[in-house]
Amino acid sequence: MRDTNLIYDVLVVGAGPIGIACGVEAKKSNLSHIIIEKGCLTDAIYQFPTNLVFFSTADLLELDNIPFVISGSKPTRSDILNYYKRITGHFDLNVNLFERVGQIEQSDGLFYVETDKAKYRARHVVLAIGFYDHPKMLNIPGENLPKVSHYYTEAHYFYNMNVAVIGGGNSGVEAALELYRGGARKVSFIHRQPGLNSSIKYWVLPDFQNRVKAGSIEAFFDSNVTEIKEHTIVIQHKSGKTTEIENDYVLAMTGYHTDFDFLAKTGVKTEDTPQRKPVHDPETMETNVSGMYIAGVATGGMNTNRIFIENGRIHARRIVDHIAQKTKKGS
Repeated sequence: MRDTNLIYDVLVVGAGPIGIACGVEAKKSNLSHIIIEKGCLTDAIYQFPTNLVFFSTADLLELDNIPFVISGSKPTRSDILNYYKRITGHFDLNVNLFERVGQIEQSDGLFYVETDKAKYRARHVVLAIGFYDHPKMLNIPGENLPKVSHYYTEAHYFYNMNVAVIGGGNSGVEAALELYRGGARKVSFIHRQPGLNSSIKYWVLPDFQNRVKAGSIEAFFDSNVTEIKEHTIVIQHKSGKTTEIENDYVLAMTGYHTDFDFLAKTGVKTEDTPQRKPVHDPETMETNVSGMYIAGVATGGMNTNRIFIENGRIHARRIVDHIAQKTKKGS
């Protein structure tokens, strides 16, 4: 394990869009920086469904007013991967990929950050850790079976299979539609609420409703999957009745949450509420640990459906402004 003698002004954990934005702002403010990412650049977006079309328009995803030019009206996964890759190269950001942060300790005004490859020192740390690695579990029998996944990439793998999709958000609805068109033998859709989430993309909603009406997708609302078996799943309805249907695969698109274990290791506290939001100053994004900041969707705790790239990117400017002010006072 190498040990660097450099002391960075800013060390960012996570090279997603918000982590990249923090690096851009640090570079513009002449603060030395390093971004450490456990996977590839924009790793979470890379893992998104292959054919995903984002709800946001391209201009809302831009960094530093650098135009995000696309051929369609909405950016695709591929568009976004290419844009942030170009931003990283344009600003010559200092990014270490496929390196996992383990310990972060603070002593004598410095943070000591140990990864699986090196040790670093920094005056400030920014946690832009996202949420995609930690799905919200169903906590039901059979959830650990190999046929269950909390992630969906594309439909081809499920050709001629009976697939159940759990969850009423965009990810579940779009997965169900792709599975139907990709040749799944049967697509079942299970949602605990009486209707779809209000945030469903406007161009997706009527398509899904029409497929359900036509019987192409079998939908169970006001229902929960209570058990997953090797060849079936058990669905309990609000009425109290249960239905058991044949099943080969389950896609539990139930959402994701911040890495609370990692936050606890760093000393960052979370609110004593069901949302478990990390404690931080919304004006500066500084946590209860002096000199440690949090940015992006990780600020939402369990509630990650209100922070997106377009409103999370402003965190970078708040953080770097605060760091620059402190650095200037200390000089």
